[in-house]
Amino acid sequence: MGHVPLLRSFVSMPENKKVFFIINKYSGTGYQPEIEGKIITHCGELGMECSIEFTQGRGHATELAKQAVRDGFKMVFAMGGDGTVNEVAKGLVHSKVIMGIMPKGSGNGLARHLGIPLKFPAMLELLKSTQTIAMDTMLINDHLSVNVSGIGFDGHVAGLFGKNGKRGLAGYGKLVLQEFFRFKEFDTELLLDGQSITRKAFVIALANSSQFGNNAKVSPFASVCDQLIDVCFIKKVPLIKAPGFVRMMFKGRINKSAFVEIQQAREISIRFPNPMPFHVDGESMEPSNKFLVKMQPGSLNMLVPSPVKGVL
Repeated sequence: MGHVPLLRSFVSMPENKKVFFIINKYSGTGYQPEIEGKIITHCGELGMECSIEFTQGRGHATELAKQAVRDGFKMVFAMGGDGTVNEVAKGLVHSKVIMGIMPKGSGNGLARHLGIPLKFPAMLELLKSTQTIAMDTMLINDHLSVNVSGIGFDGHVAGLFGKNGKRGLAGYGKLVLQEFFRFKEFDTELLLDGQSITRKAFVIALANSSQFGNNAKVSPFASVCDQLIDVCFIKKVPLIKAPGFVRMMFKGRINKSAFVEIQQAREISIRFPNPMPFHVDGESMEPSNKFLVKMQPGSLNMLVPSPVKGVL
């Protein structure tokens, strides 16, 4: 498993030096006004022309990203959490524009997978990188996913978390414990690249990258460049074994658990007798009883730290 990414270098930004920043002030712990000035100053030192816009609500980041493409920007940065990253990616997918991430969310799953720094001064150094990858994305019932999406218990929790959960790992963990006993395992029929299988699961995670966020790795060897979706079947873990299971997840060893099975496919079709809760990159969606998941190979140009470390 794993794949060496297709690396692309752009040393001098031949077309232009226009960089667009899309910032979600409300991601993570909030926004510090001095950040705007620091971005402008750093871009000036690098000879870059930058524009900054703040999101006004759900979906606005996608509109801003699409406008940046029309306006001829060379690079667009998403500054926020996984939801903001997903929205910006929607506006840039299948374009030639390079996407960058300045992580400021509660989980930062894709940024962590790509090795992007989480502290602001180090984030700014990403502007000096000359490396991009041709990153895969997924479509789940026509919804774009760039990181990890899921059907079942995590979709159920995502729906509740979005309504009344306290942001952050502690708030999420509390909600998981509250809902764990209420949610039951389910049976499902799947087609993985045309091959029919049946499974019983508590969660079906659809992984492009390796982790949900906070270094909780659901598919430790997933690659965003291998043109494959990791399909992770997770059974309901007995409460007495839950602490050990959680440790395995954070140590990147969940694939060795007896409660986990990981398969790979480019296209997945899933049916349920009743609508199932699901999330796309952490954002809760309307439950459905049918799912069509498709790989979109190399569909997003993503800026990564240079030199690249490990397999992306």
